[in-house]
Amino acid sequence: MSNSSSISQFLLLPLSDTQQLQLLHLWLFLGISLAALLGNGLIISAVACDHHLHTPMHFFLLNLSLTDLGCICTTVPKAIHNSLWDTTTISFMGCAAQVFFFLFFIVTEFSLLTIMCYDRYVAICKPLHYGTLLGSRACAHMAAAAWATAFLTALLHTATTFSLPLCHGNALGQFFCEIPQILKLSCSHSYLREIGLLLVTACLGFGCFFYIVFSYVQIFRAVLRIPSEQGRHKAFSTCLPHLAVVSLFITTGWFTYLKPLSVSSPTLDLVVSVLYSVVSPSLNPLIYSLRNQQLKEALRELMAGCISVFLFCSRPHRAELCLRS
Repeated sequence: MSNSSSISQFLLLPLSDTQQLQLLHLWLFLGISLAALLGNGLIISAVACDHHLHTPMHFFLLNLSLTDLGCICTTVPKAIHNSLWDTTTISFMGCAAQVFFFLFFIVTEFSLLTIMCYDRYVAICKPLHYGTLLGSRACAHMAAAAWATAFLTALLHTATTFSLPLCHGNALGQFFCEIPQILKLSCSHSYLREIGLLLVTACLGFGCFFYIVFSYVQIFRAVLRIPSEQGRHKAFSTCLPHLAVVSLFITTGWFTYLKPLSVSSPTLDLVVSVLYSVVSPSLNPLIYSLRNQQLKEALRELMAGCISVFLFCSRPHRAELCLRS
């Protein structure tokens, strides 16, 4: 029997059994991660550079893009490395770091989605109090609280999980390290402590979920009372992207952890985990930019400016000037 102190590495679930399919998954993951980096990077740049987007909604969207980048950078590089070198190993400390950072970004994202729901609720149901309830200082405090809460949650879960004795091997049934897969390797009743922490975190998650549902009930009731069709359309257009992101995040994430054991299989678990850990962060920029006219205009101006600078600097006699500037 071995314990956690004698385990120096874990074995991750390979994306495929054949080298050809592994290379296909490599290119697929690489394409998705590059799309996520580009989309979220453009949103962060647009919100930071365009003063018209210095609003509470776009401030929280910038923070959400940072969490999406964090999720992608936590899981995808190791999966690409393993597919490229045809290996499945990850070091003990690397696994602990992956668990911590993934949980840190996931909890932060869910907290930000809850805060963004509050932002939409105040904007539509209490528009006269919007400037008071969501001033710059209040927004900064809420964002800081989301990041700090996620940090403490991730630190507590990671420390508890990796202090457990492990005696059921070192093979994880997932392409990245996550807590449920590590708990399956535990051979002591002390794993009940981590399960208790997970239940507390799940209860807090359900509390946020019920708050989001309650808020959207109030929002839809307020929107339906707007007399003009144009006003209702404008109100719905500001809520639908957030509602789509919340639905995608919650359905894929909770199905991963709360699905019945009778419908569980390695293939299904792998597909669902890819959806909530890789695909969802990649789609968020697209979902938000489709219905947000201000953001689309800022992105167009940003891309036009970048293209102009590139064309200007591509000319030989101006390259030296660009390097100096």
